[in-house]
Amino acid sequence: MNKELIIQMQNQFDELTKPHPDEPSVEFWFARDLQEPLGYARWENFQTAIHRAIESCKTTGYEVVHHFRGVTKLITHGKGGQREVEDFMLTRYACYLIAQNGDPRKEPIAFAQSYFAVQTRKQELIEERMKLLSRMEAREKLRASERALSDNIFERGVDDAGFGRIRSMGDAALFGGHTTQAMKDKFGITQSRPLADFLPTLTIAAKNLATEMTNHNVQQSDLHGELDISKEHVQNNKSVRQMLGQRGIQPEALPPEEDIKKLERRVKSDVKKLEKQAGRLPNPQSEE
Repeated sequence: MNKELIIQMQNQFDELTKPHPDEPSVEFWFARDLQEPLGYARWENFQTAIHRAIESCKTTGYEVVHHFRGVTKLITHGKGGQREVEDFMLTRYACYLIAQNGDPRKEPIAFAQSYFAVQTRKQELIEERMKLLSRMEAREKLRASERALSDNIFERGVDDAGFGRIRSMGDAALFGGHTTQAMKDKFGITQSRPLADFLPTLTIAAKNLATEMTNHNVQQSDLHGELDISKEHVQNNKSVRQMLGQRGIQPEALPPEEDIKKLERRVKSDVKKLEKQAGRLPNPQSEE
């Protein structure tokens, strides 16, 4: 997502914020105001996302009424008449949970996941968190593709040790002859930690693409045994390296990034803080 679009969406979400009349320090959003910006064409579909978020709130042990408040309000329809519709008042934490239950491949959802998680409205912090989440998502995709490949080749005569050798040979092909251990030594990574936990998003995505290609071709060509599957994986990593090289990118030359495990712990900690920082909707009695 480019910077101009981030600024545009930030301004849009900022304009929809409302201070609670009885508790000005607590900001909230009306669900119906957020429906379209979050990419939901139908209220019924957005309600489903809201109810999933309510369940998430319950699961975490927080009081739903502190963050979700069902209300009714009058709207004017096409002929000038008015009718009552259901709506929800949502704290920042409630909005965050709704975004978390959406599809992050959609740009409005990806933006909202960071916008509502960041208590301050500084654009650079929102942008930084979006990059962080993108890296975490790429790492999870690589974990999933490697698990799938491991399961697939186990049925084709390759054990865990063999899978480790295949993956290491793939790394050497991707990193221009640098083995997994050589890259770990270069980055100062301990033996027990995966190299991928310290790679930048681009390199993680490159490893994932090569792994997905191997998984596909192993099944399509019905490959068996460590030797044939190793050749396939090495060739796929070479192909990905060649593609990157055409754009002037050498994976082994890209600097390492912060340990993904630390980022995951930080995100969990930030979410816990968010619930407190978002404040609570006053009791319904005070709204009358």
